[in-house]
Amino acid sequence: MNNKMPVTSFGWAIKQRLVELRLDQKTFCETHNIPPSRLSNLVHGTRKAQRYRKQVAAILNIDDNDYKEAPPL
Repeated sequence: MNNKMPVTSFGWAIKQRLVELRLDQKTFCETHNIPPSRLSNLVHGTRKAQRYRKQVAAILNIDDNDYKEAPPL
């Protein structure tokens, strides 16, 4: 049984940008004081985490408005 949540389009944008910057998620979170659980929430869409969504989008230069997700069921 696979319990992993799928990655959202915003999550893929985060991952792609981190690869371009040659950063892993842990290093990114430590550098910018973002809880790793909140970044995971953003990647998988399990929580809105609006404050961190805006912060991550600004740091990674991602247009947050391009990735509006449907709320999780």
